[in-house]
Amino acid sequence: MSEIVQKSWQERHWVPTEAAGLDYSVLRPHPGGGATFFLRFAAGAKGAPHTHPEGEELYVVSGDITIGDRRLKTGDYLYTPPDGVHDAVAHAETVLLLHTPKLPIFL
Repeated sequence: MSEIVQKSWQERHWVPTEAAGLDYSVLRPHPGGGATFFLRFAAGAKGAPHTHPEGEELYVVSGDITIGDRRLKTGDYLYTPPDGVHDAVAHAETVLLLHTPKLPIFL
């Protein structure tokens, strides 16, 4: 993609997932099937175990969440290498900024 993409927070279009309390907003799809996107968890929401074929980078925009066995809070960053497996549990309403070269595979 050779064009500049700019989006404001007010432009967010949240799409519900199949999991209760989880929705997402795509910032930019990637040609290989992944995307850069926001993932929003309601307090207590759980993300099922999944793997990332080409890794995942995430930044906690706001909130308090456990990813795998790591507790993360606002401002924290986590890189999961290719084929890393984890789940997620939000302890408070949480918004993550994610970069995934390929979409996750749920187990």
